[in-house]
Amino acid sequence: MKISWLVVLLAFAVGSSIFLATPSAEAAGVIEGEFVLGEVLDESIGWFIVVGLGMVFAGIISAEIKIEEKYLGHVQNSEFFNTAGRVIKTGLTAAAIVSAWTWAATLLQSSTVAYLYGVSGPFWYAAGATIQVLLFGILAIELKRKAPNAHTFLEIIRARFGAGTHKIFLGFALTCNMIVTGMLLLGGAAVVNGLTGMDISLAAFMIPIGVMIYTLVGGLKATFVADYMHTVIIFIVILSFVAMVFFISPITGGVEGMYDKLVAAADLSPVMSPTFSEGGVVEGDPSTYGNAMGAYLTMASAGGLIFGVINIVGNFGTVFVDQAYWQRAIAAQPSATVKGFLLGGMCWFSIPFTLATTMGLTAVALDVQLTPEQVQLGLTVPAAASVLMGEVGAIMVLVMLFMAVTSAGSAELIAVSSLITYDVYRTYSNPNATGKQLLKVSRGTIVAFGLGMGGIAVVLLGMGLSLGFVYLAMGILIGSAVIPIALTITWSKTTRGGAVAGALIGVMLSLLTWTSVAASEADGVVDVASLGGAFPMLYGNVVAILSSGLICVVVSLAQNKKYDWSLLNKEMKLVDADITADVAAEQEKHAQDEAQLKKAYSFSLKGGGILTLICVVAWPMPLYFSGYVFDLGFYGFWVGIAVVWVSIASFCIICIPIIEARKGFAEVFSGKKKTAE
Repeated sequence: MKISWLVVLLAFAVGSSIFLATPSAEAAGVIEGEFVLGEVLDESIGWFIVVGLGMVFAGIISAEIKIEEKYLGHVQNSEFFNTAGRVIKTGLTAAAIVSAWTWAATLLQSSTVAYLYGVSGPFWYAAGATIQVLLFGILAIELKRKAPNAHTFLEIIRARFGAGTHKIFLGFALTCNMIVTGMLLLGGAAVVNGLTGMDISLAAFMIPIGVMIYTLVGGLKATFVADYMHTVIIFIVILSFVAMVFFISPITGGVEGMYDKLVAAADLSPVMSPTFSEGGVVEGDPSTYGNAMGAYLTMASAGGLIFGVINIVGNFGTVFVDQAYWQRAIAAQPSATVKGFLLGGMCWFSIPFTLATTMGLTAVALDVQLTPEQVQLGLTVPAAASVLMGEVGAIMVLVMLFMAVTSAGSAELIAVSSLITYDVYRTYSNPNATGKQLLKVSRGTIVAFGLGMGGIAVVLLGMGLSLGFVYLAMGILIGSAVIPIALTITWSKTTRGGAVAGALIGVMLSLLTWTSVAASEADGVVDVASLGGAFPMLYGNVVAILSSGLICVVVSLAQNKKYDWSLLNKEMKLVDADITADVAAEQEKHAQDEAQLKKAYSFSLKGGGILTLICVVAWPMPLYFSGYVFDLGFYGFWVGIAVVWVSIASFCIICIPIIEARKGFAEVFSGKKKTAE
């Protein structure tokens, strides 16, 4: 309970400091709505947050891991390092999912689409990236039922289909990790540079250093601890922004003031259709509007819906193909797996939905002027916070973004480490590797990839690619692997030919579609600008996932083979010497309860399916097809949903892990050392 009181006091302190430090409208530049890059904060603040704060968290989390080793008997062997003992409970699983899924894009791109499309942007970002986590719970419990000893999802693919197929999907998995890592650092470095003037390449290289240190010390468990701490801070900052915009600041004028400003903004600069180029837009002509009546306060948005479809398809790839989420399923207790993913998904929804509804629309309401390049770099949130709250707002955005980048970055670090350790080193170099050898490779990979992460972002920057471009393109590159991977763990009739044909032909078709549509819209020119268009991205993403699924199913049915699931777990190789007695007993207890696992599987199907239908059909579609433009009352209700949702999510993520860990706290506070058996 001491920790929970600390959180309350921290929230109060942050809120008080915001209130006292709120600038006047003139001081904040609200009248002109100006935002000048690199001139909001001194460069030294950027260095302090990127380097200083990183070292502070590295020290705290490393110390916490050492305390667990001393008083709870945890041993940093190869199994615990990569699986956290497979005994993580519901609350910490949910917090880890929220943290791993809270990228720089979650905080930046969600507000970018709010700035571009109005209230539909935050909704489609949140809903379009929540359903993947909800549905992934089905795969997570299937993994627990069929391959409880797995370290990576690629081990399952190799057990079913052999080394050739394994290498193909290893390529997709590592590509996914590269894309996610690149996006994390693109967004983080761009904001640090935009607010402080710190060199963007240096920021990209320095951000991962602290993450590398604590991941090196504690492995997967360290990332779970970091996930919890970072997510708590992110929720506190979001709640502070909500309080400022809707309840405190005279600049925004509360809910009613925001409503009036957003209505006025639509009159001055209505939302235009994404099918029109700048030269084709006719101001005041409703036929060129992208939203109903050009309003920001409507779900009837063509641009928002197109983004929603791209978002849904693309994010299936970055969940189902990302080892980071499989690793959370592997680490969770069987009884906590489905509940953790469903709770994590619904809590995560509140982050982009509330933050973008608050800060993305604040940028519109206060007429914050951003260039198209600044918008694509994801600078809407830092610009709005700076204009609204001055230096305090800018610092809060930097801290929040640093938490998101480092926590998600640690998930990618340990994910890549596991892939290289188990799917490259042990599979192809040293099949009889000892636990010490595996641990050495895991840590070596963390150092190598940690130092190389910044290089990925610098390469993307050198290619002229922004956060927005990479985010929209990711489904085209990895989306074709989604359905083959899902069917490998859920459908006994999936064949090697079906999985390989679906993944490879699917990605070729998606790339062909993407470039062809881009060329047709730009008179044969294929470049970053034409490839970044709404419809090339849309068609490329949709073709990737649908064609691959169709090909995989058709080829598998034609080959007409059936796999014996009882063979799968026998192929999962553990290092027995690294399994402690208490962990083995916990695994055996859950493995024997087949009825519980079947019940959890049924729950995941129903829960994930129902919540998915609500998020993408029942909630948005009536509002879209009706063309309804929010009045003041409905806007207040919409904001109320966001505020209540983020408040409940904050309580769940902050309190449930503490309640579940009360026994561990008691053991630590007792001062009695414990040695693992």
